[in-house]
Amino acid sequence: MAVNRVLLAEPRGFCAGVQMAIKGLTWMVRVFEPPVYCYHEIVHNKVVVERFRALGVVFVERVEEVPPGAPLMLSAHGTAPEVVAAARERGCVVVNAVCPLVTKVHQEVKVRAKRGFSIVYVGHAGHDEALGTTAVAPDAVHLVEDEADVAALPDLPGPVALIAQTTLSVDEWSGVREAVLQRFPEVWMPGRSDLCFATTNRQTALKAVAAAADTVVVIGSDNSSNTVALAKVAERAGAGRVIRVNTADELPEDLAGTVALTAGASAPEELVAEVVARLDPTDGVEEVHVVEEEEYFPPPPELRALLRAVATAAGTFFGTAPTAAHPANDDRDLEAATVLGELVGQRATG
Repeated sequence: MAVNRVLLAEPRGFCAGVQMAIKGLTWMVRVFEPPVYCYHEIVHNKVVVERFRALGVVFVERVEEVPPGAPLMLSAHGTAPEVVAAARERGCVVVNAVCPLVTKVHQEVKVRAKRGFSIVYVGHAGHDEALGTTAVAPDAVHLVEDEADVAALPDLPGPVALIAQTTLSVDEWSGVREAVLQRFPEVWMPGRSDLCFATTNRQTALKAVAAAADTVVVIGSDNSSNTVALAKVAERAGAGRVIRVNTADELPEDLAGTVALTAGASAPEELVAEVVARLDPTDGVEEVHVVEEEEYFPPPPELRALLRAVATAAGTFFGTAPTAAHPANDDRDLEAATVLGELVGQRATG
């Protein structure tokens, strides 16, 4: 390679929802003997998923695959209400790691459907988040992906609401939004955008570096909606060449000049470091900082209750009391990648 400079977009990588989900599943692996089950991939990143598999996590597509009473985590992308109910009916220890921003969208769909709205939902057909959201009110929701889908909608009964998958690109959303407004001028929309702040922030940061680069490299998996959206943003921002990779091993050898680099919201920072090392820029790395992210999502309530119970039981057995610093109360100072990496290392040496 003949890379001169790397422009590193900031923010990038893990968002607050991914941090919460990964730390949550890591604690499940610590508490229970394997196997621990997870409904769908915990996040859409092949490296993260494979690490959990190595720790004894079994990812399933149907709750019927989970043995009665086995520990089960539901993924960050949101789960259909009937699936959540079926999981709990099987007597499993169920922890729902749904991102709070997805929960907000589910609540919007639920409320609008009860009020008689026809709901136009902008999302990617087949994506876990879209599947979970449309299942909240299947008779009321009409999934669209682009302007052509909006034009093909029938005349919808009652008032119309417009709701979006959280991981869409801003450009993707705005085009469909305008088409819906033209078709249904009185459409209801949430007062605050459904688009995930972390997704939007990563796209904004990438736009700040994409046009100045000969090549844009986006780290993340092909089933990650926000990663795919980042690649599209780079193309629209005028990047001459856009490459998506899972790991540094997938980088082509002909990269040269200035490379802009970012990572999807489910890609660990260590992958960024490995890509930078592989690019080995002669003139170094410039981090382009756009916005500060301070959001924190606490562990899911079921997990907090579980960890408190474990701490109390341990205190009773060993004669010690659980402390306020226990992660059941607050794990904001723990990085997901660090927690997972330490557990992988412990299992490897143990």
